[in-house]
Amino acid sequence: MHCHNNLTTINIPEGAKKIVLVGNPNVGKSVFFNTLTGVYVDVSNFPGTTVDISHGRFGSDVVIDTPGVYGISSFNDEEIVARDVILSADLILNVVDAVHLERDLFLTLQVIDTGIPVIVAINMMDEAAEQGIKIDIDLLEHLLGVPVIPTVAIKNKGLDQVKARLYEAQVGNIPADLKKQLAETLNRIGCWAEALLVLEGDPHVADRHGVEPGTQRDEIYHARRHRVNDVLQHVVSETQEGIRFSTKLGRLMLNPLTGIPFFFVALYIMYYVIGVVVAQDIVGFTEETIMQGFYEPAIRSFIGRFISEESILGMILIGEFGLLTMTATYIVGLLLPLVVGFYLILSIMEDSGYLPRLAALVDRLMNVIGLNGRAIIPLILGFGCVTMATITTRILGTQRERTIATAILGLAIPCSAQLGVIAGMLAGLGTKYITIYVVVLILVLGIVGKVLHKVLPGESSDLLIDLPPIRLPGVKNVLKKTVTKSHAFLEEAVPLFALGALIISGLQITGLLDVIQTLFAPITEGLLLLPRETATAFIMGMIRRDFGAAGLSDMALTPEQTLISLIAITLFVPCIAAIIVMFKERGAREGSLIWIGSWIAAFLVGGIVAHIIL
Repeated sequence: MHCHNNLTTINIPEGAKKIVLVGNPNVGKSVFFNTLTGVYVDVSNFPGTTVDISHGRFGSDVVIDTPGVYGISSFNDEEIVARDVILSADLILNVVDAVHLERDLFLTLQVIDTGIPVIVAINMMDEAAEQGIKIDIDLLEHLLGVPVIPTVAIKNKGLDQVKARLYEAQVGNIPADLKKQLAETLNRIGCWAEALLVLEGDPHVADRHGVEPGTQRDEIYHARRHRVNDVLQHVVSETQEGIRFSTKLGRLMLNPLTGIPFFFVALYIMYYVIGVVVAQDIVGFTEETIMQGFYEPAIRSFIGRFISEESILGMILIGEFGLLTMTATYIVGLLLPLVVGFYLILSIMEDSGYLPRLAALVDRLMNVIGLNGRAIIPLILGFGCVTMATITTRILGTQRERTIATAILGLAIPCSAQLGVIAGMLAGLGTKYITIYVVVLILVLGIVGKVLHKVLPGESSDLLIDLPPIRLPGVKNVLKKTVTKSHAFLEEAVPLFALGALIISGLQITGLLDVIQTLFAPITEGLLLLPRETATAFIMGMIRRDFGAAGLSDMALTPEQTLISLIAITLFVPCIAAIIVMFKERGAREGSLIWIGSWIAAFLVGGIVAHIIL
């Protein structure tokens, strides 16, 4: 049963075995390749791609390196090349990172399931020891059914043993139910490994054999992930002996008893920096002192020499919603400091290694709403920019998870600029109102997630994420991320704010603003118990959420009205940019449902809160 051979550019002597190196990115494969092949190495372009593959000789046999991949599939050129080289292998040397067994063993089991003889090298054992990770190599070898050799490649430890035992590679343990499925497919495919990929829905391999791709991918992947978890539970243990303080700290962040307090401390720091230091102290200076105290009078005086402020052009440029007055003040004086503050905190959390640990910590909680812990990353990013976060939902494993996450982002997550304005307004109200606001949003998020979890078919995928070491954030790296993301915000925000200001000014000039406020009156005054002028903030919020929130900050509202308006504006429709991305990512049908749902939720929840507290 010979599989497809696409190694036409490599000179393979008759009778020579093809020894293929396989592993995730950054596991140290190159050291193994150089050890086996020495200095005589060739590089060939893989047919039909732009990917080069290295190959050399080990005795009379040929060693072929593959691009680092997380699975054998057809998502990109690297994976296609790795897949086809693996299918051509006579034996496979799978290099695994000892620190990230939970990630790397998924590929190991997929390679074993191909039925090709395998030998496994567990690399970076020294780093695992430093992090207090103990691996039972003998038991791992028994559970996988293939030889397993511990190594520290960069220190040349274990490499001689790999070379000595290379030809001991053997077919590993394949689950009985998967064997049965493969046996049924084998009469149409003729190759065990390719039959596996057809079952997993690989369209390229299925097309090769003139059959339809299988539909069992999710089922097989879920079963394989459970096998990985079972293996880890038996072979990996942790010790406190001789480990670094950063490792101990990282473990404390993962333990619910200590990790949850860490999380609340992180949230408090974020709130204090953004909601108090930036939103009150810094914005008080930039918005009130600089922009409103110096800039606006100066620009009105200068423009007023040439154009009357009461004229149409004057109202557009320097009027109440003017491009050179309100728009400039909101962007430079109010929003820019808030966005810079948020991205500074987020960059510190990313660079320190805390965000992936947070994902692992909240995994079970996220399962309740149909997501896994990885979804915390787009949700947290949503507090920076919902548009960007909607794009990052691509990291989630299934379409179902992406739909749930996108709906939550569009409904219950305020972006950084909006959050900054909201935090500043809430900070002046007191603990009682802050608590009500947070509880209401958490309830809405939970209810929406739970309903979608029940309604949408399928299951949550398992969490698979790297846990980098805890370290002090690099100042240069943090500042670079902050500047880059803040610059991207300005590029997006300035045109949309200008558009919003033009629309609002146009409505004001034509008198339509009063008409819309009157039309919205049953909702703003009747349902939300707010002044009818708040309709303007909702209109502004359709352009940008933070634009609407900022509009509320200039209104004379009671503490209760402020709370109601902030809940409603948070749940209100995402900004134009987020909606465009949402429709692009989820399609017109799902995008429309999320958009309409946010209208209903904003006014319904806001109305319920209004009639309870007023």
